[in-house]
Amino acid sequence: MTEPIKEGSALIHGANIHYRIYGNGPKTLLLLHGNGEDGHCFDKQIPDLSKYFQVITMDSRGHGLSERGPEPLTLDQMSIDAIELLKYLRVKSASVLGFSDGANIAMLMALKSVYPIEKLVLAGGNLYPMGVKPSCQLPTILGYGICSLIAKFDKKARTKAEILGLMVKEPRINPDSLGRITAPALILAGERDMIKDKHTKLIARSLPKSTLTIIPKASHFVFGKWAEQTNEVVLNFLRSDSKTVPGHHVSQ
Repeated sequence: MTEPIKEGSALIHGANIHYRIYGNGPKTLLLLHGNGEDGHCFDKQIPDLSKYFQVITMDSRGHGLSERGPEPLTLDQMSIDAIELLKYLRVKSASVLGFSDGANIAMLMALKSVYPIEKLVLAGGNLYPMGVKPSCQLPTILGYGICSLIAKFDKKARTKAEILGLMVKEPRINPDSLGRITAPALILAGERDMIKDKHTKLIARSLPKSTLTIIPKASHFVFGKWAEQTNEVVLNFLRSDSKTVPGHHVSQ
């Protein structure tokens, strides 16, 4: 496993947000993990990506080594945390790669238009909870309900309920609003993703400068078992000098 060249935390809105930095490339790439994970979910990407970029991973608020803090635990707050972390690290502009809830956070970052994002990579994101296939969403709803019932008596259940609640209640992004995002965007999904195929295509169609790539035979977790293929697609996109990408192109 590649070791970070720097590791620390930044106090953002009452919580210490943990980060790790790998590589010293001329451009910066921020990696945002999914629900219930931490920055180590990208361990199979960092060796490849850090050859060309300064790669920053962060543990989202209430995840990994980052504190929960006093603010509401929402995707919107996590997007604010990500922007503030980049400012804290004096990164003037960056590309952002997000997986699952991380992709949703990345979209919220771009929609705020307060930080210059060079390129977006959105893997397994969704605009609203109904974008998830029922076979995957129903167990999440059930788990959230159970944890919520016992949250009054169990601290771990309360924490779990809050995190699962992010997938039950969020995100709430209007597809029409994505038209405001001008950064070139790569939309990634597995052929057997937990996100509905038509929903992934809606995201790609709603972004002005997007390309959609489906990883054959892959599940939602394209950065795990399918890391080699996914890394190649991501690097080809990020290292391209072109500031635009083919609109709504689908490749497999």
